[in-house]
Amino acid sequence: MADLHVTWDQYHKQTERLAKQIHESGWQFNQLICIARGGLRVGDVLSRIYDLPLAILSTSSYTEKAGTIRGELIIADQMTMASGRLGDRVLLVDDLVDSGVTLEAVTRTLPQRYPQVTALRTAVLWYKACSVFKPDYFVEYLPDNPWIHQPFEIYDTMRPKDIPADC
Repeated sequence: MADLHVTWDQYHKQTERLAKQIHESGWQFNQLICIARGGLRVGDVLSRIYDLPLAILSTSSYTEKAGTIRGELIIADQMTMASGRLGDRVLLVDDLVDSGVTLEAVTRTLPQRYPQVTALRTAVLWYKACSVFKPDYFVEYLPDNPWIHQPFEIYDTMRPKDIPADC
């Protein structure tokens, strides 16, 4: 199982493919929720393409060793959103589904916390075979469960002192 190294260009194309796949499915939604941190970029782009409000739900499980070791899943008590009210037909987005624990827990928790949610679907860029949860939309199925190196991960270990002086 070789690691998957993703460039910014590949990341953007995957996000656009996801937007197209969702559109072609014909499913209508009125709210996007992204799971932070991984889903922030995907959620932002989809929010712009679909011209819909974006809500952000923070979760945390990969915390140690630059985010490579899974710990206890924490789902924030509150969601951040600029719109006054959460929509009822929700598309929940993240960058990938690895173990599936986060997406499964959030899809179970959201309707409990927000009873106005009447329809909920999930979308990710990468879906790994080892996942216990299958997303409704995904761009790439990964049967070998590679570790995905995304272009923004260089910032996981960079600190302010590491930024070149000419920036």
